[in-house]
Amino acid sequence: MREDLRTIVERDPSIDTLAEALAHSTLPAVWIHRVAHALYRRGHRIAARLLTNLARVLTGVEIHPGAVIGRRLFIDHGTGVIIGETAVVGQDVTLYQHVTLGAVGWWRDNRRDAGERRHPAVGDRVTFGAGATVLGPVEVGDDSFVGATALVVSDVPEGSKVLAVPRTA
Repeated sequence: MREDLRTIVERDPSIDTLAEALAHSTLPAVWIHRVAHALYRRGHRIAARLLTNLARVLTGVEIHPGAVIGRRLFIDHGTGVIIGETAVVGQDVTLYQHVTLGAVGWWRDNRRDAGERRHPAVGDRVTFGAGATVLGPVEVGDDSFVGATALVVSDVPEGSKVLAVPRTA
């Protein structure tokens, strides 16, 4: 827990102390997910889902209890963040608001074999800008950056920078 607080102080320039980090808006989502994930793995799926529903109401962050989350996850301005059931998120990952690590959709995912991953696998030290969307069982390599509003539907090699295509008026 102390590590989570230190992570917030290190990555959020608006937070100066560990005590202030306790009031960070997305911290409950991360902590509740850890409890919910343990319950989910032990087969207590309903209790796990109820906890994650509580976290979503409190924080606006929706992390499925089946998702695997690494250490030092930092979610800044977390409203609208969604992390799907089979997502795997590495160490030291940063997500800004409205990031989705989701599945393609039921019309495709219902055809996958049971237990097959439907959501992204994210490496270590990856940053996702506001509104970034990563869909399907793609891999996002270590030390990559996915810019604001980028849509990712294929693998991202290690150390890559993925930016949204600018729209012209």
